[in-house]
This record gives sequence, structure tokens and C-alpha cells, in this order.
Amino acid sequence: MKSKIIAIANQKGGVGKTTTAVSLSAGLAAEGYRILLVDSDPQGNATGSLGINKRELEVSLYEVLVGESTATQAILASGRERLELLPASVELAGAEVELTSLTDDERAFRLKMALEPVRSRFDYILIDCPPSLGQITVNALTAADGVIIPIQCEYLALEGLTQLKNTIDLVTAALNPRLTIFGIIMTMYDGRTNLALQVVEEVKKYFPEQIFNTVVPRSVRLSEAPSFGQSIFEYDPNSRGAQAYKILTREMVARIK
Repeated sequence: MKSKIIAIANQKGGVGKTTTAVSLSAGLAAEGYRILLVDSDPQGNATGSLGINKRELEVSLYEVLVGESTATQAILASGRERLELLPASVELAGAEVELTSLTDDERAFRLKMALEPVRSRFDYILIDCPPSLGQITVNALTAADGVIIPIQCEYLALEGLTQLKNTIDLVTAALNPRLTIFGIIMTMYDGRTNLALQVVEEVKKYFPEQIFNTVVPRSVRLSEAPSFGQSIFEYDPNSRGAQAYKILTREMVARIK
């Protein structure tokens, strides 16, 4: 199987994007797949969630994007079998500015070119995108085979999804014709509220083929895990959040051939 590159994207913050990227990466590694998690968010939350101190990094995605390092030099062992990390540091915010000085072709393809030499080492490469539609997210979408979109079960969910869908369409038309939406994940679901049910039904109505069957519940344990530098499978493998991401991991593998 040729490796799949998957961008985990949503320009809205606080929708469970990093939790999804880390949990799917750990879940896939536990299923026996070789995984690279790329942290492309300057906040470095995916890096910290795996227990790696982003302030002590010698090389990160920033150096890779500006041409000072290769992905091979920047990739770190995560301390977990079959899961490696291309980490982010705060300097990555500067890459947004530095990339604007390049030509259009160079600017959008930096991440794609960086990942190409290491792609054969992995079964899946997951990119945790920043909560914006800037140059780094465009790079991720240009490098990816497809996108997974986490959506919080809240009132304005569809509004943000429409904006992201427009960006995906633009990238597909101009930069990456193979880019598709692999799936939409409903996160922070609280079955006790009518609103959560309504939001899921609304997304199903507009994107019936893309929405995953697995819904990720609102969970304190999912929120706590990153502060311990652990995935949900390490922190509380019997929690509802862990069980949901385990099922979601298998659903994703079955969908993305």
C-alpha cells in the first residue's frame, strides 16, 4: 500500500483537531501501522501532547519549511512503537511570513517536497494543521491525499465547514487535483442536548457521504491526557473517548484504501 497523507484541518480553534490528530496517530500505530505525525501548528500542541518539550527542540518543521533542514533530520522518535513525530516550535509562526516572499509554486509545495523523501517509511502521515487558512494550512492541503475535518457539535459548525470547503475546492483546482475530503468527524458530542443531535443531523444532510459513523463524545479524560504528555490510549484506555477513537481509527482505515 502506498502511504496516505492526511491533513487534519479546521480553521476554527477548539474543535478537537489536535486531539483527533494525536489519537488517530496513536490508534493507527497500535493497529500495527507505521505513522508520522506532522505538527504544523505553531502552538505545538501535538508535540506537547506526546510529551516532547517544544522549547528544547534543535530542529523542527520551521527549519524544514525554510530550507535549513530536511524532514529526515527533524523527525523524532515519540517514545511509542511505530509512531514518529515531525515537531513544531513557536518559530513556525515566522514561516507564514517567510513563505510569502517565495513564488506561488515554491510557497505552496514546501511541505509536499519535504515529505516526499520520507514518505515510503510510513503507512500514514497525519498533519495537524493550525487553526487558520494561511500558508501552512495551504501547504498541508497541497501535500495531502485527503482531509479529515473535525467539527464540534455546536451552533456555528456548518458556517466554518463551508469556509473550509471553499478553501479545499480552491486548492484542488489550483494546486492538488487529487485532494478529497476523507471524512468529517463530529467531536465533543453531548447526547443529552438537542443541539448536539441537531448539528449532527444538519451535517449529515449536507455531507451524507463524508460524515463518519463514529461520534467522539465530550470527555474530560480527552482534555486531561495532553497535560500528562500522553495519548488517550495511554492515559485512560477504558474511557469513552479512548473507545470512540479506537473505533474511529478502524473506520478510517476501512474508508481510506
